[in-house]
Amino acid sequence: MPVLNFNPFPTLVSERFILRAPALYDDEALSILRSDPRVNQFLNRSATTTVAEARQFIEKIQANIAANQSLYWIITTKESDHLVGTICYWNMEPELEQAEIGYELQSAFFGKGIMQEVIPVVIKFGFEQLHLQKITAFLAAGNEKSIKLLERNHFKTDQALREKLEKEEDLTGLLCYSLTRPA
Repeated sequence: MPVLNFNPFPTLVSERFILRAPALYDDEALSILRSDPRVNQFLNRSATTTVAEARQFIEKIQANIAANQSLYWIITTKESDHLVGTICYWNMEPELEQAEIGYELQSAFFGKGIMQEVIPVVIKFGFEQLHLQKITAFLAAGNEKSIKLLERNHFKTDQALREKLEKEEDLTGLLCYSLTRPA
């Protein structure tokens, strides 16, 4: 993987959506997203319960982007700049040419094909622009919609990755998936 540089921030576009950099004005929408029990059902994190906590999270994400440590996109429709979800690359390992993908949607937008439309754009960016060789994903065993999303996008369960990581951390209840760059 070449030296990472996320300045200028890479805005991505799909047929119906724009993936843009997070901004402080996303604090209220991000607070709603990160405090929604339906969204958090399969995520191992504490709920963000205030706008101030969401703002702190945005500032942390902006610092990580500025330090070229992660990419975090706000998903908006082309008609509105309002956040409908997020998608990111984090846990980047340049020496292994791999990164972990993560995503979430406002519950009002579940089942509308949003992630199925944007994840291929983010995967293509990862392989073509970041020169990733492998994209990983970790999800709760019961998260059937996310499992189907990953499998529709050619991710496979990765037992070797799971065995490697289990030596370092507790992966109870998590599935390990990965997608290798096409030859």
